[in-house]
Amino acid sequence: MTGAQPAPPSRRVVLDAGGRAPLLPQARAAYVEALDQGWADPRRLHAEGRRARLLLDGAREALAAGLGARPQDVDLLGSHTLALHHAVRSVARGRRRAGTAVVVSAVERAALLHATDFVVARGGGERRTIAVDQQGRVDLDAFVAQVSGPGVALAALQHANGEVGTLQPVAEAHAAAREAGVPLLVDAGASMGHAPVGEAWDVLAADPGDWGGPGGLGVLATRAGVRRSPDWPDDDDRWAPGGVSVPAALAAAVALQTAVTERDRQDARLRAMVAELRERVAATVPAVQVVGDPDRRLPHVVTFSCLYVDGEAIVGELDRRGFAVGSGSACTSSTLEPSHVLAAMGVLTQGNVRVALHHGTTHDDVRDFLAVLPRAVADVRATLGVTDL
Repeated sequence: MTGAQPAPPSRRVVLDAGGRAPLLPQARAAYVEALDQGWADPRRLHAEGRRARLLLDGAREALAAGLGARPQDVDLLGSHTLALHHAVRSVARGRRRAGTAVVVSAVERAALLHATDFVVARGGGERRTIAVDQQGRVDLDAFVAQVSGPGVALAALQHANGEVGTLQPVAEAHAAAREAGVPLLVDAGASMGHAPVGEAWDVLAADPGDWGGPGGLGVLATRAGVRRSPDWPDDDDRWAPGGVSVPAALAAAVALQTAVTERDRQDARLRAMVAELRERVAATVPAVQVVGDPDRRLPHVVTFSCLYVDGEAIVGELDRRGFAVGSGSACTSSTLEPSHVLAAMGVLTQGNVRVALHHGTTHDDVRDFLAVLPRAVADVRATLGVTDL
């Protein structure tokens, strides 16, 4: 870096809560209690097993209530990625007589797109990808046209994009899918606990790690009447082979209850900070593009891209200065690939920074970040000889 090196940070500020937010205190307390009370295998018939089963059933009921589903329709899996994989694979197989095509938006989570490619490659089908506008919102007319066509096994549309925050027209897409007799898979991994998701879904995937619950757990809800067929080996638990951690399930349920209870208060607080971030980043960082819908969006996510640098370099520089942020860029072993979300939107993909606030984020955290950001970006650019901006 040019000039004086930044002093070691006096404190750490985490602004990367997308997918893995800090554990809510209530969830932590529930987890620790369940380690003592729910450690046993809930399939066993002895007293310890029955106690674990009661805790697991209670967690499932609470999660179902938060999702707007019936407890018997909720499956708990090892991760959000696994929940998406299971949803795509089982519904596509269960509806293979109806068709082999899967309709998705271009900005779906990579895990969902990979699962779609997996099932269509095996079944001889096709992935029908629907474009989005510069805000990241799906072309609804094109989505409806594809869903309404013949040979569709499944349609998928995220509730909101976790990378740029834009809300999708899920209700309209679900109405069209229902009329066509096609189940709609809604990925609410970035939304649940932050924004009302509603009932416009047939299959719903959610991520406890995103709403302040523990990582390593995924939630999948399926409406009655949606045909599914597993394409994995038999197990006592047909839909979630091997079972799930009872303490993690209980902590996830408590975290969701807490997040929903506090959602309105947190919404106003987080939106104010995101608005300040969007305004000040655009005003203080040269050659920057703030992306995503400014209004119809998640309350806690903001993403911007900086010309002439890569996102990993900015993330590393901010980390040295005490700020943990994310980036939409995906780093592989040998190449740096731009975010498929930003590329689909047709916006700047260079130097991407994603900020996702959480329940503990304060205005001081945001303002300290805004004070450091312009210099951090300038220093990264200076290493590449970019100074006249």
